[in-house]
Amino acid sequence: MNAVDLIVEDDAWSSLAGKTRLVEEAISAACKELPDRTPGVVAILLGGDEGVASMNAQFRGKAGATNVLSFPAGEHADNHLGDIALAHGVIHREAEDRDIAIADHLRHLVIHGFLHLQGFDHQQDDEAEVMEAIERRALARLGVADPYPNEDPGPGPHSE
Repeated sequence: MNAVDLIVEDDAWSSLAGKTRLVEEAISAACKELPDRTPGVVAILLGGDEGVASMNAQFRGKAGATNVLSFPAGEHADNHLGDIALAHGVIHREAEDRDIAIADHLRHLVIHGFLHLQGFDHQQDDEAEVMEAIERRALARLGVADPYPNEDPGPGPHSE
């Protein structure tokens, strides 16, 4: 069983109804695709672009905000899998640009971040194919359209 600790840091997220339910459903759908997953608690930060940009610079050495960052807790974390940080402005703009609901995009990025906490990556094409296939199946469970239609496998959202 995985538990979610949701932290809403940026008031911009207040416009999204049912945030807790959306995040919990995304984690649950991902878990159903991972029978060998590591159980534990996941902390999810719904932040703003500025805070995520600061974390992106500090932990990845990259300037600017990104949509999602994942921080695995490591093997000595005693039931804490890690943290996922999401940037409202980036996610909102991406959803508008792709003409998808922000709720659907949020669920995709939560699943993506959770997969990183479970040890998945997308640095190589074969890794990306596996990760994207799991994301597609988990999102299908939620009735969310394929986020990678007609795309070649490659790096997914920008989490680490």
